[in-house]
Amino acid sequence: MKSKLLPGLIAALFIASPAMAFEPFVVKDIRVEGIQRTEAGTVFSYLPVKVGEQFTDDKASQAIKALFATGFFKDVRIELEQGVIVVVVDERPAISQVDFVGIKEFDKEALRKGLKEVGLAESRIFDRAVLERAEQELKRQYLSKGLYGVQITTTVTPLERNRVGVNFSVVEGDAAKIRQINLIGNQVFKEKDLLEQLTLTTPGWWTWYSKNDQYSKQKLNADVEALRAFYMNRGYLDFNVTSTQVSITPDKKDIYITLSISEGEKYTVSDVRLAGKMPVPQAELEKLFKLKSGDVFNRDNVTATTKAITDRLGDEGYAFANVNAAPESDKDGRKVGFTFFVDPGPRVYVRKINFAGNVRTRDEVMRREMRQMEGAWYDGGAITRSKNRLNRLGYFEDVTVETPAVPGSTDLVDANFTVKERATGNLMLGAGFSSSEKVILSGSISQQNIFGTGNAVTLQANTSKVNKVTSLSFTNPYWNIDGVSIGWDIYQRNVDPTSLAVATYRSSSMGGGVRFGYPIAEDDRINFGLSVDQTTLKVYDTSPIQYVDFVNRFGEQSRSLMATIGWARDKRDSFLYPTSGVYQRASMEIATPVLDMQYVKGSYQHQQWIPFGGGYALMLNADLGYAHGYGGKDLPFYKNFYAGGIGSVRGYEQSTLGPRYTDSSGSTRSLGGNRRFVTNAEYYFPMPGSGKDKNMRLSVFADAGYVWGADDKVKASDLRYSAGLAFTWSSPVGPLKFSLGQALKKKEEDKTQKFQFQLGTVF
Repeated sequence: MKSKLLPGLIAALFIASPAMAFEPFVVKDIRVEGIQRTEAGTVFSYLPVKVGEQFTDDKASQAIKALFATGFFKDVRIELEQGVIVVVVDERPAISQVDFVGIKEFDKEALRKGLKEVGLAESRIFDRAVLERAEQELKRQYLSKGLYGVQITTTVTPLERNRVGVNFSVVEGDAAKIRQINLIGNQVFKEKDLLEQLTLTTPGWWTWYSKNDQYSKQKLNADVEALRAFYMNRGYLDFNVTSTQVSITPDKKDIYITLSISEGEKYTVSDVRLAGKMPVPQAELEKLFKLKSGDVFNRDNVTATTKAITDRLGDEGYAFANVNAAPESDKDGRKVGFTFFVDPGPRVYVRKINFAGNVRTRDEVMRREMRQMEGAWYDGGAITRSKNRLNRLGYFEDVTVETPAVPGSTDLVDANFTVKERATGNLMLGAGFSSSEKVILSGSISQQNIFGTGNAVTLQANTSKVNKVTSLSFTNPYWNIDGVSIGWDIYQRNVDPTSLAVATYRSSSMGGGVRFGYPIAEDDRINFGLSVDQTTLKVYDTSPIQYVDFVNRFGEQSRSLMATIGWARDKRDSFLYPTSGVYQRASMEIATPVLDMQYVKGSYQHQQWIPFGGGYALMLNADLGYAHGYGGKDLPFYKNFYAGGIGSVRGYEQSTLGPRYTDSSGSTRSLGGNRRFVTNAEYYFPMPGSGKDKNMRLSVFADAGYVWGADDKVKASDLRYSAGLAFTWSSPVGPLKFSLGQALKKKEEDKTQKFQFQLGTVF
């Protein structure tokens, strides 16, 4: 006769009771009943007894507790039948599918991934408590987006084979909008000026994209800190936000925010001192002070001083240096003094340098950019330079570095560099529009990090009306361990500018060459190369007399053996999104007397980036060019400089600035020249509402430039000017650049072009 033992969880809790105890016996067999999906072997693995072993009431209690702990079963009981253990289970249902209806604000696959992390996913065991948590989390996500009227209905549908389907039915409703933000207590500054410091705002022309008219607790907290920073950077040390009130209308459509503030009094700095242990001379650290006696108190200057001292100690190996600014305020005199307490901590070594996030790029490509060495003293400056060099490669959207302590050690850290790779292959297209010309297209395909080796390959295949180019280039930036680079180029180029506003001629060139680069300092390189070129020219009745005379003197075909030498310095903080640093380059191309042509062509560029914080930066650029023939030979006209258009002076048509002539048809065309000057000033700022996304940047620009011929006198009055607005976006489909420029100081013969752009597709 079968005897029932220990039904359910209650029996499991009281199995040790003498009243429910049974006599131990030797197990003849074990049988499992009630399972549908779970394998019998899974149940056996949780039992503390096997056939042939003795079964006791303690082991029965352990078995039931272990099976319940799996979460697979709603009920477990053990029955005994003449030495046979019968384990009877009631399985929990499994989740067959998770569906969403009515969801527009979130990506469904992202939601499924998020729910899986909390235990609600297909093939998982269904748990009502987990479902309720998932529902509350989903509702919280909607509330964070300002959708306070959201309604979520969860349905659990039983299916065959003890499975269930889970369905979330959502009525999202409309997002609540901020209708008014009130500030109470401000007397020193106007409410209008203070509201400009806040991210949250009332509905406007851009809020459809930025969503800043939708309330978020995180954004409000950030805005409170922005207000605090605004006041404290202007001397108001005692500023405080005394209360924040957020109310929503009964229909959950409108939100009203009220901030009560206490401005306090304006403070000046009384004195600044150093204290503590200083492994660096005190006088050297005092030079790093960003504030001095008599200054209006500025919290950012205090923070900058703390960081500067910490970084300086980090350069000496003190990775865990701690610098604290202790204020001493005199409320009556409205003064505040600061003592910077320095605790350098132990001097540490770098044990290992680790890389993460580089799926394509090989470790060795990144490691050769390191200026911090493994096994050497920690050097904060070297780590920063290493990060900047990785940024300047152009392979990564973002580079971060952490230096955690090695567990169990007081003098060792690891340097962990984490990168976010970007697509380094580009199919670039360029285009321009004008009222008189057709669309002009150009293109190239390149891979700057082929197979993750850091080597660059570019294949240009241009089939526009003006330029038909086929070229192949290869560059190995680390030919040897000293950083010597090697590269080669081969090309075939046909030029027919007759459709543009430049002089009419045709040329067909082919050639190739080899080039080398050598690092002479941390950020400086020199390069040199040798190449050969053969060009065939064709001129027309409409060609300028200068071009015709050149062909008559030197023939339709000319050859050049060109030597090049150059120097470059790159101290920018990023290749893709620079905000600080300097970029300089100088180059010279010399056609040697060995073959037909003899000329010298040189250029110099100086670019300065001035940061203003928060992604704001001013770029100043100057570009000079000079070319001339020697040995009784003229400068080939196809080596002339040109200016105008995107990349030089926006607002004017491409290559139209400089000397001109009128052809036999009466059209005015550009000749180009042997001297060129272009300068640009461009102020970059993040796209409103884009947050920390660096992919989109707006800018306002002012350009100036001109080209002069060999017989022209260089005069500042010849310069053409333009100003306008530009937009750059590293979009998912490739880099986009737009400019809307207005030509200034325009002369009657000038040809303008307000809208210009470049676009590319990343593969």
